[in-house]
Amino acid sequence: MARIIAIANQKGGVGKTTTAINLGASLAVAEARVLVVDMDPQGNATSGVGVEDREERATIYDVLVEGVPLEEATVKGLHFPHLDFVPSSQDLVGAEIELVGAESREGVLRRHLAPARDRYDYVLVDCPPSLGLLTLNTLVAADSVLIPIQCEFYALEGLSQLLNTIRLVQRELNPGLEIEGVLLTMYDRRLNLSRQVADEAREYFGGRVFQAMIPRNVRLAEAPSFGQPIVHYDVLSAGAQSYLALARELAAQGGTGGAEGSGGPAPGEKAEAAAKAASDGGGR
Repeated sequence: MARIIAIANQKGGVGKTTTAINLGASLAVAEARVLVVDMDPQGNATSGVGVEDREERATIYDVLVEGVPLEEATVKGLHFPHLDFVPSSQDLVGAEIELVGAESREGVLRRHLAPARDRYDYVLVDCPPSLGLLTLNTLVAADSVLIPIQCEFYALEGLSQLLNTIRLVQRELNPGLEIEGVLLTMYDRRLNLSRQVADEAREYFGGRVFQAMIPRNVRLAEAPSFGQPIVHYDVLSAGAQSYLALARELAAQGGTGGAEGSGGPAPGEKAEAAAKAASDGGGR
């Protein structure tokens, strides 16, 4: 049974898309069955994994608005055998308006993801940088929320709005929704500011802050321009090692699925070897 994780923060540029792509790939190289869904109209996750924008290709827009089965919009075995992907498109910009008249409009994504629960260990959904209907649909569909926080000034500003939205969804629409954890991104241990933000986040969220932190890393920044996850582009880079560590930590939390719960290996040396082999072979 899949664990559906929304990757959300209404602030832009905090690493939501980078995390969706690279956490998904890190879990997939450890042989967890992973589906990544791009719910952002900007489509950065779609281009970041090298999926071309083709008119004939079904996207998450077609699933939400036209009722196309999720399976028909899924790109199978992207870069790794266990990594599937549902692309976005610019048409998604109008989806919030087009869904206004839909029955139980906040639950459209949940209904379409329901059949996928039996096919995957993890479903990761990249949310847009807003708290509109697309993000609301994702929170209603999700089991938990992973919140990336950039280690910059004002990092925690505005989080109260997101947390209030999560509480509202818990109360009215999805009582089982949990906070999976808070992920510190763009961390630079040389800077006092990064350490200060990390300390403030741990003071505020306590044990919900992941031990793994994502550093500023040139190879991590380069990977999307080549349409590859970092574990495919350069598995030995600091960025790849950090996401592999995050995947290990997520799997160790166990519970409702995941690489560890499903009997697959936790992301580690075997995962690194698999990623290296795929990278050397050119991948997809």
